[in-house]
Amino acid sequence: MIAFFARHPTAANLLMLMICISGLIALPDLKRETFPEFSRDKVQVSVIYPGASSGEVEQALCIVMEEAVDGVNGIATLSCESREGVAKLTIEAQEGVAVSTLMSDVKTQIDAIDNFPQQIETPIVKELGRDQHLISLVVSADLPIHELKQYAQQLKDKLKRQNDIDIVDIEGFSDQQIKVELSLFKLREYGLSANNLAVLLQKQNIKLPVGEISQDGKTMAVRFDQQRVTAQDLEGLVIKSLSNGEQVYLRDVATLSEGFELDEEQVVFNGQRVALLNIKKAKRQDAITLVAKVSKFVEKEQQLAPTGVTLTLTQNTAQIIEDRLTMLLGNGWQGFVLVLVVMYLFFSFRYSFWVSMGLPVSFLGSFALMMLMGVSINMISMVALLMSIGILMDDAIVIAESIATKVEQGEDLDGDVVKGVIQVAPGVFSSFLTTIVVFVGLAFISGDIGKVLKDIPLVLIATIFVSIIEAFFILPNHLLHSLRHSKKRASSTWRFKQNFTQAFEQFRATTLVKAVHWCVQQRYQFIGSVLLLFFITVALMAGGIVKFKAFPQLEGDTLEVRLLLPPNSAFSDTQAVVAKYTQSLTRVSNELSKNESSPLVEHVTVQYNRNSDAYEQGEHLATIRVDLLTAQQRRTKMAQLVELWRAQVSEVAGVRAVSFKEPTLGPAGRAIEIRVHGGELSELMQASEVIKAQLVQYVGVSNVMDDLRLGKHEWRVSLKPGALSHGIDGQAVATQLRSALFGQVATEVQRDNTSIEVYVRLQESDKNSIDSLLNYPISLNTGQQVPLGSLAQLNLEQGVTRINRVDGQRTVTITADVDALVANTNEVVAQLQKQTIAPLLIQSPQLSVSYEGEIKTGTQTGRSMAGKFLLGLIGVFVILSFQFRSYFEPVMVMLAIPLALIGVVWGHFLLGFDLSMPSMIGFISLAGIVVNDSILLVAFIKEHEHSGESLENAAVMAAKARFRAIFITSATTIAGTLPLLLETSLQAQVVQPLVVSMVFGMALSTLLIVFVLPSIYVLLEDFNLTSKHHLHDGLSST
Repeated sequence: MIAFFARHPTAANLLMLMICISGLIALPDLKRETFPEFSRDKVQVSVIYPGASSGEVEQALCIVMEEAVDGVNGIATLSCESREGVAKLTIEAQEGVAVSTLMSDVKTQIDAIDNFPQQIETPIVKELGRDQHLISLVVSADLPIHELKQYAQQLKDKLKRQNDIDIVDIEGFSDQQIKVELSLFKLREYGLSANNLAVLLQKQNIKLPVGEISQDGKTMAVRFDQQRVTAQDLEGLVIKSLSNGEQVYLRDVATLSEGFELDEEQVVFNGQRVALLNIKKAKRQDAITLVAKVSKFVEKEQQLAPTGVTLTLTQNTAQIIEDRLTMLLGNGWQGFVLVLVVMYLFFSFRYSFWVSMGLPVSFLGSFALMMLMGVSINMISMVALLMSIGILMDDAIVIAESIATKVEQGEDLDGDVVKGVIQVAPGVFSSFLTTIVVFVGLAFISGDIGKVLKDIPLVLIATIFVSIIEAFFILPNHLLHSLRHSKKRASSTWRFKQNFTQAFEQFRATTLVKAVHWCVQQRYQFIGSVLLLFFITVALMAGGIVKFKAFPQLEGDTLEVRLLLPPNSAFSDTQAVVAKYTQSLTRVSNELSKNESSPLVEHVTVQYNRNSDAYEQGEHLATIRVDLLTAQQRRTKMAQLVELWRAQVSEVAGVRAVSFKEPTLGPAGRAIEIRVHGGELSELMQASEVIKAQLVQYVGVSNVMDDLRLGKHEWRVSLKPGALSHGIDGQAVATQLRSALFGQVATEVQRDNTSIEVYVRLQESDKNSIDSLLNYPISLNTGQQVPLGSLAQLNLEQGVTRINRVDGQRTVTITADVDALVANTNEVVAQLQKQTIAPLLIQSPQLSVSYEGEIKTGTQTGRSMAGKFLLGLIGVFVILSFQFRSYFEPVMVMLAIPLALIGVVWGHFLLGFDLSMPSMIGFISLAGIVVNDSILLVAFIKEHEHSGESLENAAVMAAKARFRAIFITSATTIAGTLPLLLETSLQAQVVQPLVVSMVFGMALSTLLIVFVLPSIYVLLEDFNLTSKHHLHDGLSST
């Protein structure tokens, strides 16, 4: 088959064309994104219970729902969050469980609950993570607020109709309301209550079809219509007729106004209140394509917009994706050119070109396989393509170098090309099998980090599969034509190349041979020295000199400052704090922008009633979002901006907690996330304070916060003994109080395609003191009214803002961020465990602690990776043992793997990088290349020994014969990835640890393989542990 493709005039080119066309067809269908999708499959049940405290929500909703879904198959983790007025039950699916099936089972159980409070809204069951943020559209205009919202709604409708956009959320406004604020004095005067008025409004303000009548042969509909849709119309509604015939109108007892439910629900963009349209995409959709459509839509709408309306796109995720992929693509092209240059130093340009062309052919073929496997184009898969350069070039170079050697020694060009391929085919195929075995296991790494990194083995498997086809069936044909061309046409050789070739051959024939011969002769001392270097390398890791971090920090383009004030803070207090932070940002930005080509800060967006760390809602929350120059364009690092901003603003009075961070988390999660389980709320709160107090002492730890905080003070109302003698019960008192204080939706009206609630409650001036509450008139069954104070007693207590439950236990979660330049997460957690948590658990045995976030995901993925890698190594051992017909020689070949680890660790140490999961993937990927080189080196040793040479001489001559191929493989691998290692863009930081592993591991393992492997082989022969079988014999039996 190899000979057929090598000699056939069109077969190889047709095969290459088929591979390339399949890749080009698949390429447009590959989704582009920053990282592979790594969110876990989750189902969430949301239930709104208006006015209920977190404790009431826990008892009435959370515990009830937990009991209802208990026993549903496929649940990995069950958590429930109780907040004021809402409960959220989140269910994480087990690995392999279909989330649609889980959601259906959960919905069935929730729908069957019959003991929910009557006041709740219908539970909503949904799958989380089905959509992703795409881009935001800011609408700013000199319009009244309700008109601005209406215009934003029109834009939303147009977007969804024209541009394949399914989800658009409008932010900056709460629901519109007609507020009916009652006067307590007037209620007493007319003997009314808030509950009475709400029921009366519901009955009086109606629009209802009542039937049909016939007249003169015509049928006409009859409709009762007494609906009033504006505050002005409702003011004239009659609510009571007095005994003297006088009418009491709604305006006589209440003040009516139109507005929004929550004043604090606002978005301010660059100092102006705006409407914010958050546009989202489905997982399957390509972000760059969709953003292009949205951009065209915005350009068109801006031309049609009324005067004074400005449309601005911000938070563009597609731009981030495009910048990062462009950066990787640019580095890829530079790497390809460098590979071609390295090849040209050893072969003719035409010969080098066809060897190097295996890269784009393999890449295109891999695109087709990527589409079939569901792999997208992202930073990880693109880096995997760059990583594959070494593996792909290894096979091509081995074959090309073998062909070149045979041609130099023989006269039959066609036959020599085929012989050159056949000579190394068993080793190349064996290397292919061992590499595939290693990567197949890694494709099933568990954990969120594993979901991100698994694209690397999948892409490598795809490219290796295509490359083995290209190397055996396409490359020989092209090299044959290249050699024919070079024989027909003698070409002048570049003087530098001539000098390099002579110097390289002289080095190989003299210096290398002498060095390898010395190492073989002094094999015990030399191998001992290498082992010492290996143990020193291990000590660098074990001693914490080279630290470990689950996932590198990715430099983004957006910074958020999340503010939390005390729960009783007024909205004006929050606005004042926000103003101080934005003013200080302006000063810092002006200073840092002097070193930038453009202003560092592009936009500042303030969202009130938002803080994703606090998990609360209210006037006391705000998030300042800062859009910066892209990481591709700016010099200032995010950490530098945060440090200067913190110093500039210092401490602001009245702020309970402030955190500076990027809006999204990577696959590793929060750097520190400690969850304390069990016990009463007071015990959990006390434990949390102890842990937080210790965390803030560590240098480099910031944004320390927990999710269990004291909330507003509240008056607990309960009936006095004897209250039932008045003919009234607790339910009636609670209902009347709720209508007056919290309020009640009397009815809803439709206007301009918008549903508007008519909301009834006491006016603020009648709710501002405990005396007003004690004097509130409670209506008895007799029609009389008595003050609340005569029926009930009040006790002042303080609740909590939020209660979390995980798997049926109350919990508190403490989170913090770690500056990787100053501290290491694992070291901080280890110290915390020893100094604080261990003593705490001894004092409070009812509590337990678990580590989430980076610690959990890193441990989970690390264990999974180690297990899969071990299985891969066992597979490699089985293949090599079968091939070499020996138990010891496979171990000798596999010793090249820890040799590569020496280069990996020292590379990280010298360049100041922490080891991480991408570093480990890079190291494991190296295993394929170094094992390949080792297999062929052992094969050549056996070949020389088989020809009658002494063992020591055979080992030395084999190292000499294989050195060029090994050197070219290493040089091309390093050249292909070197541009990415030298990339100065902040966006390259997340993948550079992986490249460090490839470059330094490859460089050092190359040297060590050439010198160590011959020494080990001869050492094994000292103990008669080597096999005398030829490599071809081992494979021929298969």
